[in-house]
Amino acid sequence: MEIYKHFFKRTLDFTLSLIGLIIISPVFLALMVILSIANKGAGAFFTQERPGRNEEIFRVIKFKTMTDERDKEGNLLADAVRLTKIGKFVRSTSLDEIPQLLNVLKGDMALIGPRPLVIQYLPLYSETQKRRHEIRPGITGWAQVNGRNSISWKQKFEYDVWYVEHVSLLLDIKIILKTIYNVFHREGIYRDGDISSMEAFNGEN
Repeated sequence: MEIYKHFFKRTLDFTLSLIGLIIISPVFLALMVILSIANKGAGAFFTQERPGRNEEIFRVIKFKTMTDERDKEGNLLADAVRLTKIGKFVRSTSLDEIPQLLNVLKGDMALIGPRPLVIQYLPLYSETQKRRHEIRPGITGWAQVNGRNSISWKQKFEYDVWYVEHVSLLLDIKIILKTIYNVFHREGIYRDGDISSMEAFNGEN
């Protein structure tokens, strides 16, 4: 398990991500163009700083699903207003995650691992919860295929730490297969009318 975790996993991530990007490049390019138009000049990509392995900060890359429209005072309109129709579809099918394959190639992320959360949560983690940063964050993970938005933060972090302690090739294959199933059945991915993933973590919930 340790050999896979510290060597073969990274090699496999890089290889599969490179192959995946080559195969889906027509879809990637098409979404770039479509989202650039739909987002009314706001661009096709969204980037944000997130903590990775050992809490090192990197910029996660996703397809942008909202415009940057503002009110008369210059404030961004509500997310629900700025979310485009194509953006809603891209989110519901998890296509917005595709650019993170670039993060995997760079070594910021893995295909499988705890999801990278916002930097603001770093001071709120318990010592046990911090263990989720012992490995690279993933595009999908054990928590994502076991409830994702429908489970509490406490349970999500328990799944993350459990994964850190049990990383293996067979477990990663199982997570990939369950991710594919969930995407096609749209389970725990997007709740119609609610574009937020779940309530914010406050260190207690």
